[in-house]
Amino acid sequence: MLNFEEELAKFQPSLEVDKVEEVVYNNNLTDITDIVKELIQDAKGTL
Repeated sequence: MLNFEEELAKFQPSLEVDKVEEVVYNNNLTDITDIVKELIQDAKGTL
C-alpha cells in the first residue's frame, strides 16, 4: 500500500509548473469580465 505521508514528503513540483505559475501571475490576461466591461462601456457610449 502507499504511504501517503511519505509520498507527500517526497513531492516536488516540476519546473514547468513553477514557470507557468510565474508567467500567469505576471501577465495581465484579459478574461471574460474584462470583455463584458468593455462591451458595456461601448454600449453606453453609443446611446
